[in-house]
Amino acid sequence: MQVTALTQLVRPMDLSDIAQVMEVEQQSFPTMWPPTAFRREIQHNRLARYLVAAQRRPDAPPPVRTRTAGLRRLVDGLRTIVEPDDTPPEERDELVVGFIGLWLLVDEAHIVTIAVRDSHRGRGVGELLLIAAIESALREAQDTVTLECRVSNSVALRLYEKYGFQQGGLRPRYYSDNHEDAYILTAPDVSSPAYRQRFDRLRDEHRDRFGDYDLDF
Repeated sequence: MQVTALTQLVRPMDLSDIAQVMEVEQQSFPTMWPPTAFRREIQHNRLARYLVAAQRRPDAPPPVRTRTAGLRRLVDGLRTIVEPDDTPPEERDELVVGFIGLWLLVDEAHIVTIAVRDSHRGRGVGELLLIAAIESALREAQDTVTLECRVSNSVALRLYEKYGFQQGGLRPRYYSDNHEDAYILTAPDVSSPAYRQRFDRLRDEHRDRFGDYDLDF
């Protein structure tokens, strides 16, 4: 599927996305969340905001969303959890190329997960999702954004440093698959004029390099 500015979109995750989200999850993490965990987060966790980066064919029909649907659409959405789409990714009308989840806590927005489809790594998708998460935090008047990151993930650490995240501690043996430590990273004062100026510059640089996109949330 050709990556073009016209098809780049970040929007809320809904039930009909879960099958594709699980494909990305499987490619990204040694231990996976079950599909029902995403369903619970979407439907029942009022603190959660889950977003997907998607690319749509210009001639594709409008998708049917199932996040806040009636009974028939809800059933259709649940069916997609147990019936994965066997259409080749490059032939789908809309391809989920990454996702991010954050919780809006009392005094911070905490990023709980972020993943990018193997075929789309190195194309700015992870950075776009981070931009969207920070934008979401700003819209919700959160002044701090936090996350955990594997100590060995140098690529991600460079990206987070670029966006002002600072190492604030260590969670020993945090990851269950290999007991690797995690850095606790914090971007403080994201609503300050100085950070907003930095954020706006980085967002413009991302657009210049990877093309325009829509934030639909």
